[in-house]
Amino acid sequence: QGSELSGWAMGRWTYEGIDLNHNFADLNTALWDAEDNDLVPHEFPNHYIPIPEYYTFANATVAPETRAVIDWMQRYPFVLSANLHGGELVVTYPFDMTRTYWKAQELTPTADDGVFRWLATVYATSNLAMASEERRLCHYDDFMRSGNIINGANWHTVPGSMNDFSYLHTNCFEITVELSCDKFPHASELPAEWENNRESLLLYMEQVHRGIKGVVRDRDTEEGIANAIISVDGINHDVRT
Repeated sequence: QGSELSGWAMGRWTYEGIDLNHNFADLNTALWDAEDNDLVPHEFPNHYIPIPEYYTFANATVAPETRAVIDWMQRYPFVLSANLHGGELVVTYPFDMTRTYWKAQELTPTADDGVFRWLATVYATSNLAMASEERRLCHYDDFMRSGNIINGANWHTVPGSMNDFSYLHTNCFEITVELSCDKFPHASELPAEWENNRESLLLYMEQVHRGIKGVVRDRDTEEGIANAIISVDGINHDVRT
């Protein structure tokens, strides 16, 4: 509905009044509670965390769009993703929710913080608008001092974000890209926005080729093993085949 003059968050909610940006299941709290009680990973997983029962009830405040996306994520083993927002020029990476629940901002890294910082940096350094030497601040945050990337929770906490859900419930590593200072660019500006982001989108997608690849096979039959858990020393977050 129109421009920022009608409200910064205008258009964020669905017809049913649900903010999709906060609508995924909060798996962070369950993980952190289990960590505080020394239950991870022997009694509580550090990955593929199950969706809480309350979230699956028919009367739960979950948008059909959110349920559809979760079903999509469960059917396809995505490993890399990004969601695109507007209103700033910065790339954020998980966790998006602060570990101290009453804090609005708090550095809250994942066990794969180095990978997430790399992914965010790949996008930010190849984005023409973010990398421009003539760039000005969008609002009051100077993200240029940190290379135009920031831990999501260290900017502002977002419980129930898609990024955190992807990381804790699937194999997928997901970031958020704030594409432009203007939250509602005019149609005439879209070609320039495409040019700003074309190379960074391609370079970001190419990052799926980093890391270790292979097939986990049964020693006797040579058949591939689905859902085999792979652990890396020093990283308290496993993945599955």
